[in-house]
Amino acid sequence: MQRGSGPLLHITSLPSAFGIGDLGPEAYKFVDFLHEAKQRYWQILPLNLTDAINHHSPYSCLSAFAGNILLISPEILAQQGWITRNELKQIPPFSKHRVHYERVVSFKQNLLNKAYQGVQERLTKDSDFHRFCEQNKFWLDDFTCFVVLKNRFGGEAFSHWPKVFRDREHQVLQNFRKESADAIGAIQWQQYMFFSQWLSLKRYANDKGIHIIGDIPIYVNHDSSDVWVNSKLFRLDENKEPEFVAGVPPDYFSETGQRWGNPIYDWEEMKRTGYAWWIERLRHNLALYDYLRIDHFRGFAGFWQIPAAEKLALYGEWQEGPGEDFFDTLLKHFQQLPIIAEDLGIITPDVTALMKRYQFPGMKVLLFAFGDDIKTNPYIPDNYQKNCVVYTGTHDNNTAKGWFTKEASLKEKDNLFKYLKRNLMISEVPRALIELAMHSKANVAIFPLQDILGFGKLGRMNTPGTVEGNWQWRLLPKLLKSSVVKQLRELTEASARA
Repeated sequence: MQRGSGPLLHITSLPSAFGIGDLGPEAYKFVDFLHEAKQRYWQILPLNLTDAINHHSPYSCLSAFAGNILLISPEILAQQGWITRNELKQIPPFSKHRVHYERVVSFKQNLLNKAYQGVQERLTKDSDFHRFCEQNKFWLDDFTCFVVLKNRFGGEAFSHWPKVFRDREHQVLQNFRKESADAIGAIQWQQYMFFSQWLSLKRYANDKGIHIIGDIPIYVNHDSSDVWVNSKLFRLDENKEPEFVAGVPPDYFSETGQRWGNPIYDWEEMKRTGYAWWIERLRHNLALYDYLRIDHFRGFAGFWQIPAAEKLALYGEWQEGPGEDFFDTLLKHFQQLPIIAEDLGIITPDVTALMKRYQFPGMKVLLFAFGDDIKTNPYIPDNYQKNCVVYTGTHDNNTAKGWFTKEASLKEKDNLFKYLKRNLMISEVPRALIELAMHSKANVAIFPLQDILGFGKLGRMNTPGTVEGNWQWRLLPKLLKSSVVKQLRELTEASARA
């Protein structure tokens, strides 16, 4: 990766009149802001379809392939004639500060459903739409069927559906698809709209010299179209329930570990298929992003496997991951793998060796740099290699200001001051950490936009271990003033990242 910098900001956080950030005019304005400030990267969170059951976490999705239709821009729909201008005037009041998902889902779903009813005849002649459906047939046909079935069975997990649907009896599904052609067509069109709008925005960003860093979790949800369709690739029992689930063992952050609940991959079966599902997943995502951060990368070297009956991660055990065989196979299908490895937490030598072999950059988080002995701390800038990505913090951390005021110990504050060789006022902390990141030897420096703006704890995106109040933060309109552009551009030029 070229030396450069950029913000971490999810699409949902952008300003818009429709209750949630989207792929419309404000997204293009944000790209213009990045271009003016001489940024090279824009990192976002996963763009997959979220749901209320998982509190709209972008890391818990119904499909590893489908896009989040809540991000479709009504303004672009109107510009392209999919809806009328009058429909843009019928907007309920939304908060500019927070995403209230229940209201947004109701508004967007009604708008999209109504729009589809008016465009069905147009779609029969739309060659781009038919090309999209054909090119994405690998996942789209089953995903659309999965969503319609899920609605039919009141949102129940697929493992609780009638056996003929749970086990995908061929003729039953064929009949169901014919009966549900209209509902399936609506979902196909929604996905077509999402990907059309996203790829248009990505082209605009690339033309401005901005590279998009995407993000995918290593695991998928049990109740997803991926597991329903590919049940043999997961460790499931005869009722399609997980035999084992994913998580991490006890560590500094939790005495009992973390039980995530995602089904474990059957890596032997994956290998037997030539890792075909993973190859399709990566091909799909590498068309959407320029670089791809993989969450919990260490799971490719070794993963923590917990019997599904156990309620605590404490009772799991380590299993060997697919390792080099997996990545060697991928390299037969891709010229390069522009992957960023999320390697935070307790990392064993086999993970480090895997990253080094394939030259995958890892992550350094400055909020972790000032505890204990900073001379040996891997997150302190003195100890970086060039091939890494440094963050002030991530979506799972407090803001820099929030960390300093609410979480940093006296020792951490003292270590920070000693390292900088000066004391700081609270308001100076975000900029000081951004400067450390920017002037480090790391090829790439990323910082949450909230840190650029100096926001405190109210700007936090997610608090791990909690389910309420996450993924809701929004950027207020007109906060990215010319003074912010100037400040960021000067810092970028001074650190040779322009």
